[in-house]
Amino acid sequence: MKLPKLRELKEAIIALIKGPYTSQFPQKEHKPHPNFRGKPKFNQGACVGCLGCENVCPANAISHEDIVDKNKNSAKRIITHYADTCIFCGQCQAYCITREGIKLSNEWELSMFDRRESKDSIEKELLLCEVCGDVIGCKDHIIWLARELGELAYSNPTLYMTRLKELGISDDEVKSAVNIASRSDRMKVVCARCRRKTTLTTEKI
Repeated sequence: MKLPKLRELKEAIIALIKGPYTSQFPQKEHKPHPNFRGKPKFNQGACVGCLGCENVCPANAISHEDIVDKNKNSAKRIITHYADTCIFCGQCQAYCITREGIKLSNEWELSMFDRRESKDSIEKELLLCEVCGDVIGCKDHIIWLARELGELAYSNPTLYMTRLKELGISDDEVKSAVNIASRSDRMKVVCARCRRKTTLTTEKI
């Protein structure tokens, strides 16, 4: 049998004097290391609902649901993170386009009796096409794109019209100068399919 090394003897003596190296949880609150990768948390104000985090999640721990009312007057996107499936890899934080939409926290105590308590959700307003009513994307995402592109956003009517509506300086009563419905649709917030359709129609004039 090999004799213990001096380093091992030193550690054993320190443990006898100062106590064990392990934390005294649950008697005392455990403070994880600052670089500990804990439960990811959404930031309602910074998240734009782009679903970048969902697309890169290797464990499929993030999902979404788009809910549109029957009259297509309003719609919302519910983004949900499931802590019981998450592997805390940090990909969602690394690929967040705003860098603040979702971040890893130091929260590590995730034991629970009901799995339904393991999920966290946020809601984002959806932008609907003003012609066909289909989902374009989250309103915050479109506005974020317009801000990031700056003056380049004026090359896309959907981007700059959404931005103008946010600023409260848009005209929602734009009418066509000719008797063709798609002419005025060029100055609306529309999806890519309707944008192409209106472009092809106006090019024939």
